[in-house]
Amino acid sequence: MIQEIADLELGPAESTEVDRLARAVCADGRDPVDSPEWVARARYSWDELPLELRRGVRRFRRHSGPRGLLVLHGLPVDAATLPATPSTPDSVQRTATVSAALLTMLACGLGDPAAYLAEKSGALVQDVVPVRGKETFSGNAGSVLLTFHNENAFHRHEPDYVLLLCLRADHDRIAGLRTACLREALPLLTTTSREVLFAPEFITAPPPSFPSDKGIRAPQAVLSGAVEDPDVRMATIATTALTPRAEAALAEFGRACNTVARITRLIPGDMAILDNRVTVHGRTAFQPRYDGADRWVQRTFAIADLRSSRDHRPHDGYVLTR
Repeated sequence: MIQEIADLELGPAESTEVDRLARAVCADGRDPVDSPEWVARARYSWDELPLELRRGVRRFRRHSGPRGLLVLHGLPVDAATLPATPSTPDSVQRTATVSAALLTMLACGLGDPAAYLAEKSGALVQDVVPVRGKETFSGNAGSVLLTFHNENAFHRHEPDYVLLLCLRADHDRIAGLRTACLREALPLLTTTSREVLFAPEFITAPPPSFPSDKGIRAPQAVLSGAVEDPDVRMATIATTALTPRAEAALAEFGRACNTVARITRLIPGDMAILDNRVTVHGRTAFQPRYDGADRWVQRTFAIADLRSSRDHRPHDGYVLTR
C-alpha cells in the first residue's frame, strides 16, 4: 500500500528561520534571480532549512504518495508588504525577493531549478496571475477552468516537479488547484485502455505559453515506464489521439481523472509541490477584478536529473533553449 503524504505545517519559529534564510539569499541585490550565483546561494541555504521541512521534502522526492502532491503551510511571504499583483502578460520575477528565494531553495532540495526559453523568456520564477483580456486563455494568464495537464508534457525533458507558492488568494477565495494522480486513476481504467495508453498513438502539442515552439511532434504514449506505477504525459487541450482506440482510451482516462480529482485552495504562505510525472493538474474558475489585489501565485520547475538535459542547456545553465 502506498503511504499517504501528509501536508507540512511550519510553526512560528520555523517560519521565522525560513524567512531569515530567504532574506540572506536576497542579501546581495546585485545578482538577479536567474543567475548561477543566486542559485548557488539558494542551494547552500537549502541545507540550513528546518530539519522537518527538509525531511518532508526528501520523503516526497523519494516517493510522492497516492496524490503526487505535497502542500507546505506557513511559509513567510510577508503578504502585508506585497506590491500590487502583476497584470501584464508573461510576468516574471527577476529581482531578489523572499518568495523567489523560497521557491529556489525548495527546487534545489528536489533537484535543480529549470526553465524553458520559449516560455516566459526562460525565467526561473514566474508569475501566475490573471491578465485582462486573457480570461478564456487556457494557460496561466486565464481565469476560466484550466483543464488537466502535465507541465510541458510535449517536451523531451519535462519538469519532474512543479512548485506553486501562493502570495495572494483570489478575492472570493474560490480558485482551487485541481489535481488528479495517476496512482488513483489507474485502477479505474480497463485493461484495454491501459494497454492503449502505453502505445505511441498520441501527439501532444506545446501549450499556448510556448508561442515560438511550432515543431512537428512525433507520436508518443500517454503512459510510460513501469506498468504498475507508470509516468503520464498529457494535456487535455493539447493531446490528440491518432486512432479510434486511442481516442476511446484517452476519453476513459479523462473520466478517471475527473473521478479522483481533488481541489486544494491555497492561501498566502502555502506552497504546493506537484510530482509532474504522475499528477496532472488544473485550476477551477475564478473572477479577477484587476484592482491590484488579484490572485498571485509564483511558479518554479525542478528537474531531478539536470544532467540528462545537458545538450539543451547552453553553458550548463538552468534554461533549456530547445
